[in-house]
Amino acid sequence: QVQLVESGGGLVQAGDSLRLSCSSSRRTSSNNAMAWFRQAPGREREFVAAISWAGGSPTYADSVKDRFSVSRARASSTVYLQMNSLKPEDTATYYCAAARGPYYSGGDVSNIQYWGKGTLVTVSS
Repeated sequence: QVQLVESGGGLVQAGDSLRLSCSSSRRTSSNNAMAWFRQAPGREREFVAAISWAGGSPTYADSVKDRFSVSRARASSTVYLQMNSLKPEDTATYYCAAARGPYYSGGDVSNIQYWGKGTLVTVSS
């Protein structure tokens, strides 16, 4: 069982930046693609970004492309989500996820094996 723990959420103003971190309890996740999802109040969970097991092939939702950046430090089993130019519509609980395989680019969430418990990001206007 892999435990994922997110951190770095908080309350910021529109235009600010935040960096979310996701730490894994086991190095097993270093062989898996990792992803970030978010869920706003009253809305379904949606894909945000993903990165392959080796730290390449980043993919992004259109709504965050050019503002968010996903990266990973395999040595520490940590995944990051750098969020710039935040907007009020980015307000959501952000979840870290480990995919079942080495590559994941969004889509079918049945390909996600582990989920974190989430960290809240609130962007005020």
